[in-house]
Amino acid sequence: MFSEKPKEECGVFGIIASKPIPAVPYAASALMALQHRGEESAGIATFVDGKLKCKKGMGQVSDVFTSDYMEYAPNTKIAVGHVRYSTAGSCSLENAQPIETVHSKISLALAHNGNLTNSLQIRRELIQSGMVLHTTNDTEVVNILIVRNMLDGNDLEHAVLNAMNFIQGAFSIVIAAKDKMIAVRDRNGFRPLCMGRLGDAAVFASETCALDALGAEFVRDVKPGEMISCDTKGNISSFMLDNSSQSGMCSFEFVYFARPDSYIDGISVYEARVRMGRALYRQLPTEADYVCGVPDSGLQAAQGYSLESGIPMAPAFVKNKYIGRSFILPDQLRRESAVNTKLNPIRATVKGKRIVLIDDSIVRSTTSTRIIKMLRNAGASEVHMRISSPPFKYECYFGTDIDNRDNLIANKFDINGICEKIGADSLEYLTVENLRASISPDMSFCTGCFTGDYPAPVTPTLKNMFDGGDN
Repeated sequence: MFSEKPKEECGVFGIIASKPIPAVPYAASALMALQHRGEESAGIATFVDGKLKCKKGMGQVSDVFTSDYMEYAPNTKIAVGHVRYSTAGSCSLENAQPIETVHSKISLALAHNGNLTNSLQIRRELIQSGMVLHTTNDTEVVNILIVRNMLDGNDLEHAVLNAMNFIQGAFSIVIAAKDKMIAVRDRNGFRPLCMGRLGDAAVFASETCALDALGAEFVRDVKPGEMISCDTKGNISSFMLDNSSQSGMCSFEFVYFARPDSYIDGISVYEARVRMGRALYRQLPTEADYVCGVPDSGLQAAQGYSLESGIPMAPAFVKNKYIGRSFILPDQLRRESAVNTKLNPIRATVKGKRIVLIDDSIVRSTTSTRIIKMLRNAGASEVHMRISSPPFKYECYFGTDIDNRDNLIANKFDINGICEKIGADSLEYLTVENLRASISPDMSFCTGCFTGDYPAPVTPTLKNMFDGGDN
């Protein structure tokens, strides 16, 4: 919602059927449901009469795929779609996805969510071998590796499998060929990817909410390290990458990134957030008149806090649904003005009241400071800030755009210092242990941005790149 919030890199979608269907409109509808995962660019690729066709552009799905375009989109058997927020590679049309490859051996369209940790090394080797790269994102690297494996005589499945075993890091990928679709999730399962069915069509998406948007039936999650191949005849095959283990699911997917109506690896995002709110109250019981969530990211945790404490939940803000995104404004002053325009406090709720305010995170503290000041100006007698995640202290190397650690407020102040800086009467973060327990005590999760302990290796070269802030 605000420019200070961490951003997730992308959302992906794919559909394949045995006969022509409205594949492009289906993809556009699914991408609308995944819009929260990326608002910088959108794209859909399909095959018309055996030829790869791709439309992509900057902006949201509705900006790129207008009703006029949808009306004349031909029925096809296959489509792959993508919405993007850049973490690796600049925000430009050349980096919009799906990435297309047209070669005498194979034509591909590839959509990727995540961040490869060895892409710089691979890119350097490709350039030294004489390869010309046309983008600055790591998805193009994957396409090239697949084509090179095809040239070595491999079929598409084994070409993709060999390429996936070579790359490292986070990747949930959907690949469309003329008569085949391949979906693959990295061996640690950093990013979500699920499989569904719409009639006789196989469907893949970053989140189950995209399946719901189409009326598709959820089949199962793609396993960490699994590659699923589907063709237009209805054949489905499954392969496993080397050294696969479910140990890296991003915990912040459950805190903030995913839509609350989604299920990830069998876990309800909504219920996990409610449990986070319950745990926050148990950590530090506080007397107050109302529990209020910051729209929209704090609402489910606020509900949990209210249920556990017995303190009634009430809205503290009205959110203006019609204001443009604050991050596109040209200077900080206008961005701050946009925040004030997006949220307006409800004086009837907060005046003279003790408020427990729930949000998902504090990054640099600027947003929290402004929101608390708004409540004070509206007459709140006390504001107790509660955060449904631990403090951010470290970079993420797997597809979450977290600010340079030097700018993270938790690396400059202790909790008392942060509390004083944002102007709250008290401050409490959810502990790492309670975060894990709130999501699922039976699964392993990546909490590297909170603890600095990552479930996959991070090379010194990659650390230097992130430490330099060039993300």
